[in-house]
Amino acid sequence: MKPFAYLRADRTDQALAAYAAHPGAQYIAGGTNLVDLMKLGVADPPFLVDISRLPLDGVDETPDGGLRIGATVRNSDLAAHPLVRTRYTALSQALLAGASGQLRNAATTGGNLLQRTRCPYFQDTSKPCNKRAPGTGCPAREGVHRDLAVLGHSTRCVATHPSDMAVALAALDARVHLIGLDGERTVPLTEFHRLPGDTPEHDTVVRPGELVTAVTLPPPTGTHSAYRKARDRASYAFALVSVAAALTVEDGVVRHAALAFGGVAHAPWRARAAEEVLLGAPATEETWVRAADTELAAAEPLRDNAFKVPLARGLAVRVLTDLASRP
Repeated sequence: MKPFAYLRADRTDQALAAYAAHPGAQYIAGGTNLVDLMKLGVADPPFLVDISRLPLDGVDETPDGGLRIGATVRNSDLAAHPLVRTRYTALSQALLAGASGQLRNAATTGGNLLQRTRCPYFQDTSKPCNKRAPGTGCPAREGVHRDLAVLGHSTRCVATHPSDMAVALAALDARVHLIGLDGERTVPLTEFHRLPGDTPEHDTVVRPGELVTAVTLPPPTGTHSAYRKARDRASYAFALVSVAAALTVEDGVVRHAALAFGGVAHAPWRARAAEEVLLGAPATEETWVRAADTELAAAEPLRDNAFKVPLARGLAVRVLTDLASRP
């Protein structure tokens, strides 16, 4: 790990100013991803701005009945929060499915959204990687890509976004709040992460120096939600495929449906085409299969990861069947 300077900020304006004054600076809170990347030599920021002491660690009900989650709320605290467990079940389940208990105790909401890919070529500095070093190539396309993307990838990058939490937030219509020296803005979670295209080095739409301050969730609609993850072992493994869904069924007909896939793309994949099939359709297994197949028709598997398509279909059908059976 290379030497770096460090500042612990007490105020948001202090953090923004420190970042702006030090080219190449990065924010750090839990550090569960950034410190690993610094050890590997993938990241070498000359200056770290510690935001862990900023007053962004609250979980509060909003006036409209939604929820505001501060950027430095720990993943374990968020998963256990009573309002999250009862009103946004998919989010609690996704958080508990991610990483180990020790990591969840350190990882934060903002950091979870901003974590970088776990592609082996990205983490190995002896190998080319367009995401780590633009223009050097993507050996994963012909190399080791069993765990990588089947949707929305490009010739430049086939990496997947690793977050479980973000997939649930995508299905729950979350919004991400940012602040920079030019002011504040809000971005829908489904537009926060980018597909790779020709510039895979950019994971998100966050502008240089901007700080994630919170995530907000709309009021619960009475819809049931759930998150389920398929992985190679029972704990501490990233998703091969994951599914987050929210569903309302009345008189045997789907009145509301939100569906998102994880582990299949460079970003949490909101399944809009599937939702169009679901809305107003009978709540039957035939409908679930037809919806999943409609979405997954866009999949472009590589040599070793075609199994993800039927895995995603099966997981989606299982989650929707479970949700539809609830009173």
